[in-house]
Amino acid sequence: MKPILATQAVLTPLPHLLVEPIVRAALLEDLGRAGDITTDAVIPADARLQGAVVAREPGVISGVDAALLAFTLIDPAVTVTIDRPDGSRIERGEAVLRVEGPARSILSAERVALNLICRMSGIATATAALVGAIRSHGHARIVCTRKTTPGLRSLEKHAVRAGGGANHRFGLDDAVLIKDNHIAMAGGVRPALERARAAVGHLVKIEIEVDTLEQLDEVLEVGADAILLDNMGPDTLSEAVKRVDKRAITEASGRITAATAPAIAATGVDLISAGWITHSAPILDLGLDVA
Repeated sequence: MKPILATQAVLTPLPHLLVEPIVRAALLEDLGRAGDITTDAVIPADARLQGAVVAREPGVISGVDAALLAFTLIDPAVTVTIDRPDGSRIERGEAVLRVEGPARSILSAERVALNLICRMSGIATATAALVGAIRSHGHARIVCTRKTTPGLRSLEKHAVRAGGGANHRFGLDDAVLIKDNHIAMAGGVRPALERARAAVGHLVKIEIEVDTLEQLDEVLEVGADAILLDNMGPDTLSEAVKRVDKRAITEASGRITAATAPAIAATGVDLISAGWITHSAPILDLGLDVA
């Protein structure tokens, strides 16, 4: 792989070992059974190309390493130079990265590279908008959920961090989150918490979702590491935070937008979770311009 030039170190990149299988699978899907028959037919084998991935709109960048790997997995002879690493803010017309090398290789990798970097940059940009909306309204942090695209979770959660957010649990195996259906099947808040505490190790955190202040009071009697306050209005959230009184981490969730987030943050909750920043964020429009 060719050396990469970065202008600044904004966010620690994901190890290529984690990103490479995702990019490889995307390339195999796109190349199909016969490769890029259009490019192979139209572009001479010895043609060279210089180009840049350029922003068509302002935003926050993520997915740079995925794009880099798309080009270099197709052909190690492609040189990639990074101008804006993950976490960078970019304006319309600015270059994110530059590519140089065999034209066929660059054109064959173009769509996979853009699909990944546009999607991840869209998530980073959406996250940054929420982070900015609450900046002066308390100490809450914006966190993501498990509502991610199958197969892309590591990239999408990295994109949340690139946008200034933080990550919730990565999967079913790294923390206990007792939700409403668990509570219903367990027979209530108390048995659900007691069973969870008895079953997991001492390093595993336990969070439980509550919909009412009555459920919250029951949780506080038993104890939990974190409490998810679901679909509560600002007044109810303020009362919930007061009752918890720092005995557990408080998390607000439920259709939170940049317009509603400031009032929620002002209640004093510790975390605000938003599933839409990963499952419904619009892409950031980036394109490959040939020099």
